[in-house]
Amino acid sequence: MTSTGVNAHNLHPIFHPATHHDSPADILNDNELSTPEKRIILSSWASDMYAVESRPALREIPGMSHTIKLADILAALRRLDGDNDNDDPPRGGGVPMRLRRPGAAAQGGTVR
Repeated sequence: MTSTGVNAHNLHPIFHPATHHDSPADILNDNELSTPEKRIILSSWASDMYAVESRPALREIPGMSHTIKLADILAALRRLDGDNDNDDPPRGGGVPMRLRRPGAAAQGGTVR
């Protein structure tokens, strides 16, 4: 009985970018990749599934002999968006929220 599954070695090279690219800059400089393809690769590299345990600022990409800084990946994604002025990691955002005590909503009170 033969398997009908896809052989990973026969997939398009975009599905194995680490075998052809060594850094986010390599992805950006690859003229054979479209902007959406570059975004897909970089976004996948930024994924938490590649985060180094106890070092969330690093990514360990299968097929690569070294780790990559998440900040470098995010900077490359920003360059794709035309934001070349700022290579700093994005700032935390949002308005701080004060949580209510569980019973406060029912009693109409707030946390001070």
